[in-house]
Amino acid sequence: MAISSKLLNDGEHVVISTRTHPKALIGPVLALVVLLAIGVVDQVFTEAHPLQLVVWVLVLLGIVWFCVRPLLQWLATTYTITNRRLITRRGVLTRRGHDIPLSRISDVEYEMDLIDRMLGCGTLMISDASTDGEVTLSDIPHVETVQRRLNDLLHRPDAATAGGSVD
Repeated sequence: MAISSKLLNDGEHVVISTRTHPKALIGPVLALVVLLAIGVVDQVFTEAHPLQLVVWVLVLLGIVWFCVRPLLQWLATTYTITNRRLITRRGVLTRRGHDIPLSRISDVEYEMDLIDRMLGCGTLMISDASTDGEVTLSDIPHVETVQRRLNDLLHRPDAATAGGSVD
């Protein structure tokens, strides 16, 4: 899951590497159950005819769109914090990345609703000095710990500028 060491600069090391909480896969798993149930009900209650084949093709297309696609997106999305920058990478076919130097981050806050608190995740909002103003990372596992470690990096001049280690 960690970012390739080829993408890190000299003296830079990974402090935190994570992806979206697995709760993002609850919807795709439910969709899989419903789609398979539709296929099985059609198989049981209709006689063998071309309509069964059409239903199973539609079920297969639904599984690819509502289950496999979100799984691949979840696997391809990573969030990495190094001792120098925040790195986000996402995308299966077209990769998109965003790097924010720690020196440009002005505020880090988190938000956890009731479900997030039960599952141990939350949303991390990072304000920076860019024109976008804020980067929102949803469903970050152990968001409070990530926020504390990021704040620790931001308030240690040796860690953010000279490449010192937090670990």
